[in-house]
Amino acid sequence: MWTTAREIAAGDTVILWLTRDALQPLIIEPGKEFNSKFGSYRHADLVGIPFGSKVGSRTGKGFIHVLRPTPELWTMALPHRTQILYLADIAFITSYLNIKSGSQVVEAGKSGTGSGSFSHSVMRTVGPSGHLWSYEFHETRANKARFEFLRHGLSDRVTLAHQNVCKDGFTVTDTADALFLDLPAPWDAIEHAKKALRKDRIARICCFSPCMEQVLRTVSALNDAGFTDITMYETLLRPYDIQQTPALPTIGEMSIKLKQSEIRREEKRLKQIASGGYDSSSSHGEKRKRDGTKGENEDEAIDESTAGKRAKTEEDMARDSGKDVTMDGSLLLGKAEEIEQIQEEGKGSNTERPSVKINLSKVMPEVRGHTSYLTFACLLPPLPTRGVGVECPDRAQ
Repeated sequence: MWTTAREIAAGDTVILWLTRDALQPLIIEPGKEFNSKFGSYRHADLVGIPFGSKVGSRTGKGFIHVLRPTPELWTMALPHRTQILYLADIAFITSYLNIKSGSQVVEAGKSGTGSGSFSHSVMRTVGPSGHLWSYEFHETRANKARFEFLRHGLSDRVTLAHQNVCKDGFTVTDTADALFLDLPAPWDAIEHAKKALRKDRIARICCFSPCMEQVLRTVSALNDAGFTDITMYETLLRPYDIQQTPALPTIGEMSIKLKQSEIRREEKRLKQIASGGYDSSSSHGEKRKRDGTKGENEDEAIDESTAGKRAKTEEDMARDSGKDVTMDGSLLLGKAEEIEQIQEEGKGSNTERPSVKINLSKVMPEVRGHTSYLTFACLLPPLPTRGVGVECPDRAQ
């Protein structure tokens, strides 16, 4: 699985990147095909291409990316046999347990051996000089994990056992630098874990529990067993979605746009006047008798009052603008000059302003993963019975 070759070979395990939330592991076996909604791909066509290549489907209507496996990608693509640990918790646990190259680590529970998410990260961290002891209560899951470790070339770094650690304990004594438990009742395995941890230097333990009641019982068991520096953490992941968008218009640009909008409305109104939209012979305001015929007296009175009002309005408009306007509502010369001036201002503002984009970020609505409590503790080496340079009480007597 941890091949360093540049190109894909037959028998390699690769990670197919379909979308950001859809990844899938695949073993390259020439003669087989991979089919999905993103197209059809022959395994033989993937042999010899570099890792990370973008491969188009045979129909030309889709594509995939073929990636080199890493523990992070494996966590996102692995088949779920149990609940798993995700990257935020894995990184925090590995760091706080001080797991490094050459460390001897023990794990037990569904987040470890169950689906192998935490196991793969630990085996990469400890390297060839370190070792992992993994314990799984469920026999079927243990057999699948054993086959998976063998297929990924990791069998020399892990010892897998089908065993109930709460009753039978661990197969190692005074060996582990760090121990990780993901059990329904971790307090039942605390005494066995103490025996598995080494006593010549500081050893660390972590218990992964989804409920606060489990944390309380675990803390009590750790205190009774002599563990110190007991702390509990909750890892919360908040991813952000970042996008680029054009910069917002300035106040001056918005002012010009508003003026242009007002001018367009004024042009439309004047065109309606010029086309006779306010003719006194229009049917607006006309009264009809019950039989549908127009009343002559009513029509004459309405026409006279309406014409007077409209003529007065046009005269007022001409007086306010200081320009001449005919009674038929022709386009105002002053308005035309104002339109040209504002259009010139708009052109100048558009050409002077550079095209820039700004970055906007928002919290993603969905977060992949779950929240649990991580309880850490340290097991200190026993104090020496006699200090160097200190006289023993019996010898003083």
